[in-house]
Amino acid sequence: MRNKCLGVWKASFPLLVTIGLHLHIATTHAAVTASADLGSCDGTDITGKIFFVELPSDQGVKVVLVSAWAQGLSPGEHAVHVHETASCTPCGAANGHFDPGPNANSSPDGNHPYHSGDLVNMKVKENGVGFMRTATSRLTLSPGPISIDDSDGSAVIIHVNPDSYCPDGDTAGCAGGARAACGIISVN
Repeated sequence: MRNKCLGVWKASFPLLVTIGLHLHIATTHAAVTASADLGSCDGTDITGKIFFVELPSDQGVKVVLVSAWAQGLSPGEHAVHVHETASCTPCGAANGHFDPGPNANSSPDGNHPYHSGDLVNMKVKENGVGFMRTATSRLTLSPGPISIDDSDGSAVIIHVNPDSYCPDGDTAGCAGGARAACGIISVN
């Protein structure tokens, strides 16, 4: 058990440094933060956390740093998306991908990979622990037309399969397939 915990700690270190950096930025600047606790969609033992830090900008374009970890997923890559509704019971209640734009199409296979909520894949190691770090300017945490903190909130979904980003156009399953884990995003 000790070796397993030590392995998770060693594997988690880069993400912990990133989260620490994000929290430092958030506390030393006027940043907006959010987080979600991840839980399984099918009753398996999947847990995790995702953090968002919106950096302030004098230019109007905001950048949101995203860091996530999860354990209990199968090894390989898993799609990660912000979904349009803050509900995980059942995971399908999170509805489609967050995509508030003028040509919005929240269907996972429609307008993909151009949804505002489309993020990069999470890489999961053989021990079932996965990490993801990225930055996006496609969504915000603060009020505005692309805010995930809207009237019905938002959730984050980790899918069973990777997101291929649909190079052959809208084909079934190209956005990651079934939902493995879900978390309701809470903006601080």
